[in-house]
Amino acid sequence: MDCRVLSVQSHVVRGYVGNKSASFPLQVLGFEVDTINSVQFSNHTGYEHWKGQVLTADELHVLYEGIKLNNVNQYDYVLTGYTRDDSFLDMVVDIVQELKRANPNLVYVCDPVLGDNGAMYVPENLLPIYRCKVVPAADIITPNQFEAELLTGRNISSEKDAVEVMNLLHSMGPDTVVITSSDLPSPLGDQYLVALGSQKRGDFVISFKNKLEPIAIIFHNSVMACEKTVSVLCHVIKRTITYAKEVAGPNRRPSPAQLELRMVQSKADIEDPAIVVNAVVL
Repeated sequence: MDCRVLSVQSHVVRGYVGNKSASFPLQVLGFEVDTINSVQFSNHTGYEHWKGQVLTADELHVLYEGIKLNNVNQYDYVLTGYTRDDSFLDMVVDIVQELKRANPNLVYVCDPVLGDNGAMYVPENLLPIYRCKVVPAADIITPNQFEAELLTGRNISSEKDAVEVMNLLHSMGPDTVVITSSDLPSPLGDQYLVALGSQKRGDFVISFKNKLEPIAIIFHNSVMACEKTVSVLCHVIKRTITYAKEVAGPNRRPSPAQLELRMVQSKADIEDPAIVVNAVVL
C-alpha cells in the first residue's frame, strides 16, 4: 500500500527550498507526495530579487475541501514548513487535527520556520500560534537553536541547556525534537557544527566538520537512520559546493543561483548513500 505524505511548505520556480527540496527525495524513496504551496516565489529570498504570491487561509481551505470532497484526504505523514500568515497557520493545524482523527497513526513533522541567527524572518504574531497550537500537535519538530529558544523562552549556551530546552519542547507535545543547528562549541574543535536531538526514550548529538565532513556521536536507537540521513545531506552539499566553485571560477564567490542544491544529480546518493558518518551508541 502506498505511503502518502501531505507537504505544506514554500515553493520556488527556480531552485530548491521547501516543497521543491522535500518532494524529490521522498519520491525517490517511494513516497507519494501531495504538495500545497504556502508561498510561490520566483526563487528563494537569498537572491537579489524575488517575486511571488502568498497562499491565504481561504485558498488553503478551498484546496483541502477539494481533496476532501473526493475522499482522497488519507495521509500517513504531514510535513509543514515556511508560512507567513497567522490564519493560514491556524488552518494548517485544523487540517492536521482532522487528518489525525481519521488516522491516529499519522505522523506530523513540523519545521517551525521562525528565523535564525537572532532574527525572525516571519511576522512575530506567528510565534504564539506555534507555541500554543502547532508544537502541541506535532510528533516531530526540527527547530534550529534560535527557533528552539523562541519556542521555550530559554537561552541555549551549553549542551545541558539544549537538553533542558528539548525536554521543555517534549513537555509541549512532540515525541522527537531535533535542533538542526546550533552555535554551541564542539568538543571536537571549532570547525564542527553541533546539532542535537532527543526522543523521549533517548538523546543523540551530531557534530559536523566544516559542515561537510561529519563525525557523529549519537545517543539514539535508530543509528542507521541517522547515519543515512546525515550522509545524504553531506553528499548533496559536497556536490553542490564543488559544482558552485567550478562554475564561479577561481577566487570568485559563487552566486545564489550557482549554489542551488544539486538535487537531481544526487539521486543515487539519496537512494543508497555511502555512509560517511561514524555513529557510536553511548
